[in-house]
Amino acid sequence: MIIFILFIMTIFYMLSFLLNKFTSSKLLPPLPPGPTPLPYIGSIISMLRNKPTFRWIHRMMDEMNTKILCVRLGNVYVISVSDPKIALEFLKDIDRIFSSRPDSMSAYLTSDGYLDTVLAPMGDHWKMMKKVLSSEILSVARHKWLLNKRREEDDNILRYINNQCQKNIGFMINGLVNVRIIGQQYSSNMIRKLMFGSRYFGKGREDSGPGEEEIEHADSLSTILGYVYAFCVTDYIPCLRWITDFDGHEKGIRKAILTARKYQDPLIDERIQQWKDGVRAEQEDLLDIFINLNNPPLNVGEIKVQILDLILAAYINVSNNIEWAMGEMMNNPRLFDKAVHELDMVVGMDRLVQESDLHSLNYIKACVKEALRLHPVAPFNLPHVTTADSTVAGYFIPKGSHVMVSRIGLSRNPEVWDDPLTFNPDRHMSGSKEVVLTDNNLHTFSFSTGLRGCPGVLLGSTMTTMLLARLVQGFTWELPPNEPHVDLKENLHDLAKAKPLFALAKPRLPSHIYLTLDYDGNVN
Repeated sequence: MIIFILFIMTIFYMLSFLLNKFTSSKLLPPLPPGPTPLPYIGSIISMLRNKPTFRWIHRMMDEMNTKILCVRLGNVYVISVSDPKIALEFLKDIDRIFSSRPDSMSAYLTSDGYLDTVLAPMGDHWKMMKKVLSSEILSVARHKWLLNKRREEDDNILRYINNQCQKNIGFMINGLVNVRIIGQQYSSNMIRKLMFGSRYFGKGREDSGPGEEEIEHADSLSTILGYVYAFCVTDYIPCLRWITDFDGHEKGIRKAILTARKYQDPLIDERIQQWKDGVRAEQEDLLDIFINLNNPPLNVGEIKVQILDLILAAYINVSNNIEWAMGEMMNNPRLFDKAVHELDMVVGMDRLVQESDLHSLNYIKACVKEALRLHPVAPFNLPHVTTADSTVAGYFIPKGSHVMVSRIGLSRNPEVWDDPLTFNPDRHMSGSKEVVLTDNNLHTFSFSTGLRGCPGVLLGSTMTTMLLARLVQGFTWELPPNEPHVDLKENLHDLAKAKPLFALAKPRLPSHIYLTLDYDGNVN
């Protein structure tokens, strides 16, 4: 059946191609360079034979020595860009026609039919949701309002690590910590506290660690993030979706979404009912803000999907950055010593670093920025789709093309960065000028730019910088016995560190500092 359908489509494609050849203008500029596509299916077969797709695309860009590549998948032109100047043309200079999102099975399911902000196409709904995020949820005023909740989670992660330092695990040395879990726990606890007022769905653990509910929820978030805008065959040949789940993406993401929302949605429904019944009268967290919005009000579906959006964004970015930063710094003790020295000079050892100190911690922020540069969370930004024919960098970009900016192409570009594969925070230090994590020139792709720029810059920057500052200030970090250095290899199928970072943590501050961390901070 599939072969027959592809045969019929090939005939239609050939007829369409011949018609276009005789009717289209010969004055159009060429498409960007790329592999020669097959009729109708384009380079789908090559894509399936060269997993993971993002490495195949980057390999072709290297082999063809091009900063912009065009791969036709089905009838969709997929444009990959690794040059900051060309990327700025797409995302900033003419972003009016490049700011929508392509239709995708994974994005449609995750956003429950594009009810959110990040995955929604351009239109009135997207404008409304972006206004809500910018003015009500992620504004500077709201950030200040939530300071105490963030402080509780800053303390909680230190309490958890300190508890690990006190444990005896057989004959093992105390304090063996999985830094990846630390980052994931901190970011997921933080966004749950800001959103729901509680860091746990269940009871958690006595040592401040995650319970079974939090672990299952976090696993589902990782799965969703792995599928959203993955290179799924049915996104490029949509008719196949009605026949078969060709590569298993739909089954996997549906299951993960059900698991994530199994924990989130009942809390939202219960809270809405509390407000209706008059049981709740004071706004205490972001869920209360969402429920009580008046201009414009959101329906239940929009609230649930937008909350999932925010949880997904917060979960992966912070943990990925911190694990890579800690691994790189541990491999170069001189860098770690500079970070420790800065904290001791700015904050001292008689109190814990606070958000009010961050503006003076330039080297800590430089370490975060360098990890964002060298080890981005994903190979590409979320794809944009062009709403009109256009010309960029002298190439024709047809309407409906999917445009993807290569994060690693920008951040590891030897024409922009000296020795680009070396972790060097000093490259971001520029005298007395404060280090910021944003980069509107797109020499690094941290929070994007233009109409689709990330509205969560302040929250994301604060969370990441505070976590690294607390880890560096609160503990000394050493590698386990018989491990002379950190293995910095990437996964094959994504850009995460291939092996989780395990390190020995030992408290470095006076003992009375850790005694102040006994506050539970949990509101179940």
